[in-house]
Amino acid sequence: MPVRPSGPSTAPPDRADAAGTNGRRAMRASAAVATTLAPDGRTVISRLASAPPLTLRQTGPHTVHLVSTAAGPLGGDRLALDLDLAPGTRLELGSVAATLVLPGDGVSELLVTARVGAGATLRFAPEPTVLATGCDHRLLVRLALESDANVLWREEIVLGRHSEAPGRCHARFDATRDGLPLLRQEFTVGDPALDASPAVHGSARCVGTTFLTAAAKEAAVAEGVAVLPLAAPGTLVSALAADAVQLRARLEWGERTVAPLPGDGWSG
Repeated sequence: MPVRPSGPSTAPPDRADAAGTNGRRAMRASAAVATTLAPDGRTVISRLASAPPLTLRQTGPHTVHLVSTAAGPLGGDRLALDLDLAPGTRLELGSVAATLVLPGDGVSELLVTARVGAGATLRFAPEPTVLATGCDHRLLVRLALESDANVLWREEIVLGRHSEAPGRCHARFDATRDGLPLLRQEFTVGDPALDASPAVHGSARCVGTTFLTAAAKEAAVAEGVAVLPLAAPGTLVSALAADAVQLRARLEWGERTVAPLPGDGWSG
């Protein structure tokens, strides 16, 4: 059995110095996961720290889930998630429910920083992010890979709740391998003139991407999904869909065209 950490931090998140116009103080919270390699080759979750709304729970030997313990993020909130995988270890990170981004005073932000050591494997596949009307959100991902690190990184965004227009979101994804650029991508939603364009989202209500370090043999296109080999070894799967279920199916179709991660099919 793996050595389990004592549990997530129960300390409350830091708060902003000043309340917003609605009297609510913006939230500052961070969470972190770190892995180490045991002498017998097992992955050990050596660090698991969190504060609401970013609460982490270990659900398997090398599996961690995000559990929402507070609403949001709301406008003005600043959240950070840090992942640090030692060489040769593996981690699967998911979530138990979708994240609902809500409006508030100012821009909300989630910064995800991940370092994946040589030969380590990371599967990052949380449930979708839902952009409620009026929200203004920034999502930043900084992924640093060492040589022969393996990653599947899936992001799914739902453009508003049922029958409502989405809020604003700017997402930035930066991946490097051994310090060299691997993929840099930006995504923006919230401009009605652009969102409805057939050249952008058209009538789609959900958009998503999966970044994989494994290389696709060739480009592939099906209804609502494209599999694009990168210049450096790696693959980007991009999809549009009418709903979250269809989006997940299309992304998974694209993922199956690429070689699986080492240990795929792992149960824990």
